Formats: sequence, structure tokens, C-alpha cells
Amino acid sequence: QVQLVESGRGLVQAGGSLRLSCAASGRTFSSYAMGWFRQAPGKEREFVAAISWRGYTTYYADSVKGRFTISRDNAKNTVYLQMNSLKPEDTALYYCAASKAVTTIRNDYDYWGQGTQVTVSS
Repeated sequence: QVQLVESGRGLVQAGGSLRLSCAASGRTFSSYAMGWFRQAPGKEREFVAAISWRGYTTYYADSVKGRFTISRDNAKNTVYLQMNSLKPEDTALYYCAASKAVTTIRNDYDYWGQGTQVTVSS
């Protein structure tokens, strides 16, 4: 069992930066791949970024590639999402999730956090 808690919510202007954190409970955190998803009002939850359990493999959605960076610190049971050059279209509720294998597929993730709000003003 893995419990996930996101933090780092905020309101930023377009072009600004924000870092989200996701703290995991449980001794098996380092054996899980981790992902970030987001959901804007009226839209489906979409993949943002994922990282393998050792951090050697990362995936990004095309819409965030070059602007967002996912990383993890297994000693701290935490995964991060550094978001730079933010755009108004990045506004959404951001979720972290855990999966047995690194993947971009939402349904492959077994555990989810409650989400943290990111709002980007123009």
C-alpha cells in the first residue's frame, strides 16, 4: 500500500515557475514508478510526466516537454515536478500516482494522491 500526498499548489503568472512535491508513505516507494497527471475543469485527466523507480527513464507529454522536469529522491520518498515557463493552459488539478512500471497510461497506475491546484494567470 502506498499513500501519496501532493503539495506545492499555487497561483503564478504566465512565464513563472512552480515546483510540486509528492510525499509517499510506505517502505516500498523506491520500487514504484511515479507519474504526474493533471485535470482541468471539464476535461479528462491527462498524463504529464513519469519516472522509473531508479529515475533512469522519464516520459513527458508533448505539451510540457522542455518546460517540466520530473525527478525523485527515494531517500526522502518524494517525487517532484518542476514546472517552468508556465502557461495559462497548464492550469489544472495536478495528481501524482504510483505504478509498478513506468508508463504514460492512466489506468496502469495503482495509487493516487488527492491532487494539488495549479493556476496560471495570463
